[in-house]
Amino acid sequence: MQLPESFLSTIRVVFKEEGEKFLSDLPSLIDEVSQSWNLTDIQPVSNLSFNFVAYAKRVSVRPTSAGCSTAGPEDVILKMGIPNRELTGEMQALRLFNGEGACQLLEHDEGRGFLLLERLKPGKMLAELEDDDECTRIAADVMQKIWRDIPAEYLAQDGQGAAGDGGLSSKSSKFIKLSDWFNGLKRIRPHFNGGTGPFPRKILERVEASLPELFADTDVKLMHGDFHHYNILSSERGWLVIDPKGVIGPAGYEVGPLMINPWYSLSDRSRPALSLIEGFKVKAERRVGILSEKLKWSREKIIKWSLAYAVLSAWWNIEDDIEDEHSLRCAEIFSELK
Repeated sequence: MQLPESFLSTIRVVFKEEGEKFLSDLPSLIDEVSQSWNLTDIQPVSNLSFNFVAYAKRVSVRPTSAGCSTAGPEDVILKMGIPNRELTGEMQALRLFNGEGACQLLEHDEGRGFLLLERLKPGKMLAELEDDDECTRIAADVMQKIWRDIPAEYLAQDGQGAAGDGGLSSKSSKFIKLSDWFNGLKRIRPHFNGGTGPFPRKILERVEASLPELFADTDVKLMHGDFHHYNILSSERGWLVIDPKGVIGPAGYEVGPLMINPWYSLSDRSRPALSLIEGFKVKAERRVGILSEKLKWSREKIIKWSLAYAVLSAWWNIEDDIEDEHSLRCAEIFSELK
């Protein structure tokens, strides 16, 4: 099986020795999971990144009074990766979403990092729709379908969880705590020797000042965590999410990734950069209005979370040594909204 060099390089760089072993073992792992889950016709997707993802067909075997019968083949998605917190969070989130607003988790092996998923058809990304207002309305509806109250087993017995985590136990969780992500912003000033680097000081200070209030929100949910137009696909069951991170925190966070994606519709790509920025300003304003109406939240809440996420996204890219003007531009645009 010929895999893209970019995928091989990413796995080696990100996961080091574990990644090298995963790539070496991948052919035998595919054989093993194919036998365990009755898979055939495994074809890798074209945009592999941090996990091996492939189209496949599954033959279902069902016991009958006369023995066994087979059904199918059924089109499915196979996802295999090096076990980590994000993969575990995805499995647990999909299990709790149970197909409501999300693709269905058919099989999983947490210890080995394997998932078998419903293949969504036609599988058109929400980003492919031209009407941004309609995209925002659809996204708001899907967002509310997937949110879940925190499972009781993850709540602290004494009710003294961290602020903004809804009383989540301090013990190791299979989900990601949103507060852990935002604690990363405390590394910005030490990284820049007390300064703010590329972050406009007023914007960073505004976000820092808003975080205690944002995390005091008691509307805490299990969320997708990376909810945007490229992770919402069309299906015979309506618009559904894929690739959840499984994040616990104030639900307001979920609008952040949606607000910064995408800058433009697919037909806009030839437009000058300045024109695209001006167009995005208009979109951002309209998105805030639609989300406020659909979610019954104040504009201020949506803007604060959008700004906080834009800064967090920019910081993540700096830490990963990725060039990214987009997130900072979004932060500047959101800081001007009222």
